[in-house]
Amino acid sequence: MTLIAIVVLASLAVVPLLWVLWRGGATRGRREAALALHRAQLTEIERDRLEGRLSAEDYGSAKLEIQRRLLAAADQTEESAAGGGRAMILATVVLVPLVAGALYLINGHPELPAAPLAGRLAEADRAERDQAQLIAELRRRIAQLDQRSDQARQGYVLLGNVEAERGNLEAAVLAWRTALGIRFDASLAAETAEAQTAMDGRVTEESAALFRQALAQAPSDAPWRDLVKKRLSEIQ
Repeated sequence: MTLIAIVVLASLAVVPLLWVLWRGGATRGRREAALALHRAQLTEIERDRLEGRLSAEDYGSAKLEIQRRLLAAADQTEESAAGGGRAMILATVVLVPLVAGALYLINGHPELPAAPLAGRLAEADRAERDQAQLIAELRRRIAQLDQRSDQARQGYVLLGNVEAERGNLEAAVLAWRTALGIRFDASLAAETAEAQTAMDGRVTEESAALFRQALAQAPSDAPWRDLVKKRLSEIQ
C-alpha cells in the first residue's frame, strides 16, 4: 500500500511537467539559457576589470573566449534546443515514479512503527536536558580548578565551544573571555570578537578592541586576518 502511495505521489509531482509538454513552447530552450549565461559572464569580467581584479590582457582574452562561445550558442537552432528539452522532460516524467518506487523497494521499511510528533518532541526535550546537565557538570569541575591554571583555561574554551554550538553566544563569549583573561590567544580572541559582533549585530568598541589586539599578536599567515580587517573597516 505504501509503495502504491509513493508511486502515485511521485506521478503527481511531475504533472506540471506534463502540462508544459502539452502546452508546448513554454520551456525555455537551451539556446536562451546559454546566451543568458554568456552575457552574465561578460558582465562579470567587465566588473572584475573595473575593480582591478583582471589585467587588460586577461580581460581581453576572457572577453574574446566568451564572445566566441556566445556566437556558437547563437548558431544553435531553437527547434533542436526545444526538442532536446521536451525529450528530457518526458524522460523525467517517466523515470521519477519508477525511481521512487525502486528506491522504496530497496531502502524502505514499511514494518517500522510510526514516529509521532509528540514522541519526537519529548526525545528532543530529554536531549536538551541531558546537554544542560553536562554543561552544569562541566562548570562545576572548572570551578574546582585553579582559576589561573591552563587546565581552567582549557575548560573555559571547551565551555565556550559547547555554548556556541547551542547558539548561546552570550555564554560562549563570557567563557572565552575568561579563558583569554588566563592566557591570551590571538585566534581565540578573533573568534570571541566575531561571536560578540554576531550577538550585537555590529562591531562595538569592545569587539573592535579585541579584534585589534588579536590582529596585533597574530602571525602574518593567520587565515582570519582579512576577516578581522574587514570587521574593523565596518566601524562607523
